[in-house]
Amino acid sequence: MFYHSTRNKALSVSSAEAIAQGIAADGGLFVPDSVPELREEDFEALKGLSYAERAARLFKLYLTDFTDEELRECTHNAYETGSFETPDVQEITTLADGSMLLELWHGPTCAFKDMALQILPHFLTRSIQKTGIDREVVILTATSGDTGKAALAGFQDVPGTRIMVFYPEDGVSSMQKRQMQTQEGENVRVCAVKGNFDDCQNGVKAIFTDPEMQEALARNGMQFSSANSINWGRLVPQIVYYVSAYVTMLEKGILVPGQRFVLTVPTGNFGNILAAWYAKQMGVPVQHLVCASNINKVLTDFIDTGIYDRNRDFHATVSPSMDILISSNLERLLYHMTGEDDAQIREWFGALKTAGRYEIPAELKNRIQAEFSGSFWDDAATKDMIGKVFAENGYLSDTHTAVGICAARDYTAKSAEKYPMLIASTANPYKFGKAVLEAIGGDTDADEYEILDRLQEKSGMKIPAALADLKTKEVLFRDSVAQDQMPAYVREKLGIQ
Repeated sequence: MFYHSTRNKALSVSSAEAIAQGIAADGGLFVPDSVPELREEDFEALKGLSYAERAARLFKLYLTDFTDEELRECTHNAYETGSFETPDVQEITTLADGSMLLELWHGPTCAFKDMALQILPHFLTRSIQKTGIDREVVILTATSGDTGKAALAGFQDVPGTRIMVFYPEDGVSSMQKRQMQTQEGENVRVCAVKGNFDDCQNGVKAIFTDPEMQEALARNGMQFSSANSINWGRLVPQIVYYVSAYVTMLEKGILVPGQRFVLTVPTGNFGNILAAWYAKQMGVPVQHLVCASNINKVLTDFIDTGIYDRNRDFHATVSPSMDILISSNLERLLYHMTGEDDAQIREWFGALKTAGRYEIPAELKNRIQAEFSGSFWDDAATKDMIGKVFAENGYLSDTHTAVGICAARDYTAKSAEKYPMLIASTANPYKFGKAVLEAIGGDTDADEYEILDRLQEKSGMKIPAALADLKTKEVLFRDSVAQDQMPAYVREKLGIQ
């Protein structure tokens, strides 16, 4: 299978090249030339396998220049060496209303990003070997909170790589910030940006596509790659966990083969829900996709109106990983749904860069609405839902998952036909302890670690060791720059001119 840039479909690279590069030189995102289809017997064949074994078989459909042995080694190292606290890697929990939560946060950094970022370093190191790259790979990543720590943990001391993470200075939770600032490793660097996530993301993209920066890297034996979901190697593991979830529901008798269900995904950068759409194209019987947003509702407005407009107020919320106004992965969906019209993609995303908006035709909007619904929820509704679910089930939800539960219940209430509902649960609630404790009626007048203790006492849910241990870890990174200072910071820390 080959991969093309969303902005130049004539560009064709192998999966290893797509992973190693991260983003196309023209600023486009790599997409597969086809989406493999799974039949009922294929899903049946995945039953009884471990998560790692399922993943290896599914990766083979997309990463065709990797051998079976290589893929099995990658999945073993990522999912079977004790980094996940549950042997099943992901878990499905049923709430009192009958909806199900797909818990994706049992990895080492307590967020769904671990599902992909525990395996991406293995993909990347092999991709470098396959493509004959004789350079040090610099992972340059923007984060709205969870990607940063998961990427840092995944690439810590990986030979032949360095990783540099930029995060919005006041746009992540205190626990997310602490996780990044205390990250150990000889090859890691963390820096705050005076702005929001979009400022970080725009700054990283500009550095990636700057010819002078590329020349400076090459002179010094380096090249960039990415750990964001703009990298296909980050996105394809997310497709896998939706396929695997369907197989698990078949195994448990929750669904019968071919039974349709609705999938709700809280998302900001559109990567997590795009992965669900790819799974649907592969044959997972998803009836509908519900895109859940917080008050930064650019995706809800786009689905409703066909107009993408980032010219709006930015809100800092209790679900900071969705505090995003430029949803990069939407570009991939539009490329597919326009019949691979790369000229149209260049026009729209050029307009987004210069004018901050673009509008799609009514016919395309209608086709998107046939597959997606969008809804948004403010902080008050988010906290109310955390409290409600805790009262109903004794189940503690993080702020992002709570946005998903809000959207799922609203969709179900308004839908004439009722289908089983699966909601992507994206983070451990202790990562957003203050908001969660407040939502279940606890006193939050304390430091972040006392808040965790109070939350544990009130909920009975154990504090993850990875978060409890942060209290005694030394803060190693305090750097902070403006967006326009990011290129100079990168050059300085890499020692290139």
